[in-house]
Amino acid sequence: MIVSNRVPIPKSRGPAAGGLTVALKDALIPGTVWFGWSGRTIPQTTHTPSLVEARGVLYATIDLNASEFRHFYSEFSNRVLWPLFHFQAERLRFRREDWRGYLSVNRTLAEVLKPMLEPDDLIWIHDYHLIPMGRFLRELGVRNRIGFFLHVPFVPASVFRALPVANELLSDFCHYDVIGFQTNEHVSDFADSVEHILGATVGGSVAQINGRRAHLIACPVGIDPTAFARMARRAMTSTEARRLEESLVGRALAIGVDRLDYSKGLPNRFEGIAGLFSRYPEHLRRVSFLQIIARSREEVDDYRRLRAELDGLAGHINGRFSDVDWVPLRYGARAIGRGALAGYYRIARIGLVTPLRDGMNLVAKEFIAAQDTDDPGVLVLSRFAGAADELTEALLVNPHDPDQIADAIHLALVMSLKERRARHEVLLDKIYRTTAKTYFKCYLAALRGSAGPN
Repeated sequence: MIVSNRVPIPKSRGPAAGGLTVALKDALIPGTVWFGWSGRTIPQTTHTPSLVEARGVLYATIDLNASEFRHFYSEFSNRVLWPLFHFQAERLRFRREDWRGYLSVNRTLAEVLKPMLEPDDLIWIHDYHLIPMGRFLRELGVRNRIGFFLHVPFVPASVFRALPVANELLSDFCHYDVIGFQTNEHVSDFADSVEHILGATVGGSVAQINGRRAHLIACPVGIDPTAFARMARRAMTSTEARRLEESLVGRALAIGVDRLDYSKGLPNRFEGIAGLFSRYPEHLRRVSFLQIIARSREEVDDYRRLRAELDGLAGHINGRFSDVDWVPLRYGARAIGRGALAGYYRIARIGLVTPLRDGMNLVAKEFIAAQDTDDPGVLVLSRFAGAADELTEALLVNPHDPDQIADAIHLALVMSLKERRARHEVLLDKIYRTTAKTYFKCYLAALRGSAGPN
């Protein structure tokens, strides 16, 4: 039983290719049930699950009403937990009614899921939206093994204490048999929080929380690099890839692909691009930047302000540096399919992945997989992305320093083919060792090895 906030219902041409779908590709075997919110809001909700079966997997979803959506998703999940877990507690907007709404939806999901469970089902709950769901399942008498995986970073106690309900939310973790994180640093920060806020005991990989034992593991999420490389090669013959390549007229391409979010460090990245041309004018007219942004949470004021800031920065960069036949920064929010993106990555000489904080960031791994091994591009990667733990042969930068981003882009542009090949060979080996399949096997082995609720 996979449980997540949003369930991607398969379409006629196959399942959606969002980040969680990519990560759970190998978990979607016949007999699996994927349960959660449909993504729809309707005036009246009875919370009767809607069922769709595809390739032996049952997708079970419920709708939410406008009030549930607002309190659970827009407010508490996105205005409290998201900034908290991304080390931006100053953005946190806590209201008790949103906390109650968050708990209410988690309770509802538990109540709808319980009748669907068989005694030997493994329950795997995903991400910060659903932290309390394990507690509500236990209160309903569910004795199955339940695991939780956090896809975003965790924070140390000094940051987590900013949450007014820190004790209550941390206590909810104690109802899980296995708690998974992307990196060992996130495990360590979780241990720091439960030790200093709850007085829990953490020894080795086991946390004793409120008299219960939870197994803590780090299982980095990966991709299917073989399939993505094949997709990238195939995409090179597409109309989209040919149009992009022809438009470059021999210039190098640097690409960034991000959701519109303040955690992605986009203003700093844009300033780094401006700094490149100011400090290294030899690159003028020789490189074009393509920034693709997926629209996100546009009902939230912070995101509207971010979009306006990026619009201004892009206009300033292009107004200052462009020529009659060259625009340094191409920037837009048009939706682009994963297949087309794979081709764009393969064309690119530089991949820019510079979030201020990120649980993992699969764009970094997809960029590596897409490259031509004979003439690979260079990955510029934030040291605060979870992927940086593995991908140390990338050019690691502090995303808070635009000058450092500019220096890394310059180094990538002048790097010799020999060094590019050497770095890429090691990076490619790493993403083949930590894949979507190894992630699934790592977590499932831990959950199956659990002794059950205690």
